[in-house]
Amino acid sequence: MTRTDVTAGDAAAAVPAQRSVVTAGTWLQIPSAAPGVLRVRPLTGEATASYVQRLASGYQLTLPQLLHGASITLHRHGTLPAAELHLNHNAARHLAALARTPLPHLTRALPHLALLGDSHGTEAAAHWKRLEAEQQPVRACTLCTRHRSHGITDTAWLHPSPPGLMCPRHEQAAPDPRLTSTLHTHGVPELAAAHHTHQRLLRHPRASTAWTTARAITTRWYDHQQHLTHRWRQRLTRLCAANPHLTTTHSASPALLTRDLVTYPETVALARALATLPSRPHHNTDDALTLIARRLGLTRLTPSANDPLRAFLTHTRH
Repeated sequence: MTRTDVTAGDAAAAVPAQRSVVTAGTWLQIPSAAPGVLRVRPLTGEATASYVQRLASGYQLTLPQLLHGASITLHRHGTLPAAELHLNHNAARHLAALARTPLPHLTRALPHLALLGDSHGTEAAAHWKRLEAEQQPVRACTLCTRHRSHGITDTAWLHPSPPGLMCPRHEQAAPDPRLTSTLHTHGVPELAAAHHTHQRLLRHPRASTAWTTARAITTRWYDHQQHLTHRWRQRLTRLCAANPHLTTTHSASPALLTRDLVTYPETVALARALATLPSRPHHNTDDALTLIARRLGLTRLTPSANDPLRAFLTHTRH
């Protein structure tokens, strides 16, 4: 038996006959209408390892078996979400052909797909790379995943952009990679409203900078229990009521696991306010604080001299 088989002999026996058309020797020649060949669509922002695993599951293979069958050499070992799979250019081409998805489309969907600067003449190779905690992907919406996986699996992992923090359609969210299942958000309707506001904010030229600043500020407020603590505690309580497993996750407290989600509406509101503030000559710090307080639903906002918001308005904003 040669490398042209998708799997070793014991694995091949487990693959249904109608799916046996996927072999490494023919993967470049598979016609678009080939019977039994699955079209597993990637999720936007999906981890490469997550997509390859979903594709492998469609053929009842393991991730290493699928890569071996596509003539991609796998180096090192790893598991999601602690590690990500990096493919060189040739391996990415092999994967795109096997997935029957143009490489540019696949690259846009999978932000960690291809390593920059790889030689096109090298062997197709994939490497596991360990990720720092802040780089790790989070669980994707289970219903979106099942729809994109032909019902085979509901497990996928995303490298989320800020608007990808939650799925408003199915009312699910996974704000932390330590969560092994998604959270139901139907009891917190303001999260979906904030998501829609965030989508509109993205069209503003200062959206990215405003979001980064706002997130740093609300995270500081949350950790130091300032300004919005009562509101955030109530939101956390509602999330815990809808998701009892939050209180049984021993890797971290519910307050830490849900921090980005609990502060999300106020982070969006603050980012919108910061992005649209008039220039400083026409708007002093007190005026800005009044506007921001109104956007946050507060009667007043009087941050101390070392508060990050005041520091931004006084020293950073131009």
